Amino acid sequence: MSAEKKLKDLGITLPTPPQPIANYVRAVRAGNFLFVSGHGPYNDGKIKMTGKVGRELTVEEGYQVARNVGLNCLATVKDAMGDLGKVKRVVKLLGMVHCTEDFKDQPRVINGCSDLLMEVFGQIGKHARSAVGMQALPNGIPVEIEMILEVA
Repeated sequence: MSAEKKLKDLGITLPTPPQPIANYVRAVRAGNFLFVSGHGPYNDGKIKMTGKVGRELTVEEGYQVARNVGLNCLATVKDAMGDLGKVKRVVKLLGMVHCTEDFKDQPRVINGCSDLLMEVFGQIGKHARSAVGMQALPNGIPVEIEMILEVA
């Protein structure tokens, strides 16, 4: 089943790709790879949520934010490629979690994005990943994710 059909079957509509908040582009294609810049929970030009996971947000809330960030990344991929069907493989994620110093569940938070990619792409959505804690992220967002994809 195509990624576009899978999104439809899941009742998911991709958001408008977020605009860069500084001097960079959302994605760069180099050969058969698409490098997707770090994305946060920006919807319709507004920050969807702020705060530190482990203080203002629970692990489950962080998971939902990571899922939303994943949707923003997919919106950028679709905008860059024209069709999610051109994704041959999700290669790597870097998931950054704005969290308290003693927070240890960064992987569970970033699973929000990883689980989404598996739902949408199936086996080609399985990827290498890093999930790290950060003292701060831009504008106080709780999650930032960047991706590398192999594309046709």
